[in-house]
Amino acid sequence: MARKTTPKSKQPARSPRKPKSSKPKAAKPKAAKPKAAKPKALKPWTPAEVEEAFRRFQAASPAPQTELQSLNPYTLLVAVVLSAQATDAGVNKATPALFAAADTPAKMVALGEERVRDFIKTIGLYRGKAKNLVELSRRLVAEHGGQVPRERAALEALPGVGRKTANVVLNVAFGEKTIAVDTHIFRVGNRTNMAPGKTPFEVEMKLEAIVPDRYKLHAHHWLILHGRYVCLARKPKCETCLINDLCRWPEKSV
Repeated sequence: MARKTTPKSKQPARSPRKPKSSKPKAAKPKAAKPKAAKPKALKPWTPAEVEEAFRRFQAASPAPQTELQSLNPYTLLVAVVLSAQATDAGVNKATPALFAAADTPAKMVALGEERVRDFIKTIGLYRGKAKNLVELSRRLVAEHGGQVPRERAALEALPGVGRKTANVVLNVAFGEKTIAVDTHIFRVGNRTNMAPGKTPFEVEMKLEAIVPDRYKLHAHHWLILHGRYVCLARKPKCETCLINDLCRWPEKSV
């Protein structure tokens, strides 16, 4: 007996697909982003303003001194070398005992690197600093008759001595009108816009150019002390700042 077959339901005929266009679709124009407003350039200090700032510093502290303790030019050099990436207070805690044992280059060489490390182990990077102190002392004896040279090039040729250290020694030990730019002076110079620069050397050169000669001997100390105790890195004390009306910092609180 023949099987009955059920006829398949008729499906609607599909319309033929349109060939894809070879033309690329036009990209939708992106909305233009609003341009960020450029920060306003800070107004440079005038010579009269620089003069007024240092006049005030001088009136408040006629003869500022370094806070590093020393006995002579050699121990000053040692103290400044030790102060790199360390606080003056921390250095001052370690140096009295060290200087009691070695206050000349010859004595430091005789002390030796291991014993020097024991004296300064509370100071950051003390191992490298101990090595530099013994070697610079040896070279002072061999090349300079045990005396600290007064020439910048000779100072900077010593181990552990850079431009800032040389400037401090020339200023404090020999009364040269140098300006040593540390982190405090670098911050003050840029924040106030008195002497802006991308590097400590740039700040130093600008200060050399703008600070009146009669203030240069103490300018280094005034600016360091201002940065250390007033123009602090995180929370500057603008309310007690001697030069707050001259300062160009947009975020100053007064």
